[in-house]
Amino acid sequence: MRIAVTGASGFVGGAVCRALAAEGVTTHAFGRRPSVPASHVGGAPYRSWDLARGRLADPPPVDAVVHCAGSVTDWGPAPALFAANLTGTRNALASFPGARFVHVSTASVYDPFGPSVMVREEEAPVARYMNAYGASKAAAERLARERGAVVLRPHAVYGPGDTTLLPRVLSAVRGPLLPAVGTGRQRVSLTSIGNLVRACVLAATGPVASGVFNVADAAPVTIDEAFREILRERGVRARPVYVPAGVARPLATVAEGAFLLARRPEPPRVTRYAISHLALERTLDITAAREVLGYDPRPTCFAGAAGW
Repeated sequence: MRIAVTGASGFVGGAVCRALAAEGVTTHAFGRRPSVPASHVGGAPYRSWDLARGRLADPPPVDAVVHCAGSVTDWGPAPALFAANLTGTRNALASFPGARFVHVSTASVYDPFGPSVMVREEEAPVARYMNAYGASKAAAERLARERGAVVLRPHAVYGPGDTTLLPRVLSAVRGPLLPAVGTGRQRVSLTSIGNLVRACVLAATGPVASGVFNVADAAPVTIDEAFREILRERGVRARPVYVPAGVARPLATVAEGAFLLARRPEPPRVTRYAISHLALERTLDITAAREVLGYDPRPTCFAGAAGW
């Protein structure tokens, strides 16, 4: 079997390449960076390709595509996010017509304005989003679904090589405290990179050629449990403290406005999007992935995070 992986220079795409190569699958790696260490993609041949700029010239014949490329930032200009997420998906689809297409989406396509309580796949996409990230990912997902893709929706991916979740948590630590929003009792579904990679391999190589599937760890955890385990594993002597969402939201709105007026490229320390994921339950029903894909995830675990 021959599989192309987009976004191979990144966290998820690189992990997918390594897993496929380890299983003896002929893998073609594509990423935006000019080059990557061979070990990052499991020794697969690598080509630089910016999907936002157009179709791939001379694509290799493949049986499936695992589309991991895209922007994962929740702060940035809408045109850039739509170019990376929607235009990039359109060009990936056009470059490999006829191949099975596995689209790595996000749980951010669910309603950001209310809690997501063991949500099922049919509850998204929704009519409105809080930022261009959610809107652009929803648009890309709609396109992929129109073309009969397998769509995977992970939430808060973490693990070795993580460039988003763990760094954000650690950067928020202030002395002996980790300020957070909510109560700490909110439940959340997290997705380890190992579980997501396994779902990608099942979707690309199994008998199921289309459908939408939530992908998460075996069971939800509370925000406080996750924070404390991360801090403990990293040897950080701090404890979470929680600010009520009603206090944090107006401050985030003001901060976002100030950053936009100043055209600052980096996000404020607290955004409305971040609050919506910290102060409200965000849990996924993964029954469909279990029953249809044969997905059997491991529990949430941050053991070994000191080396990530």
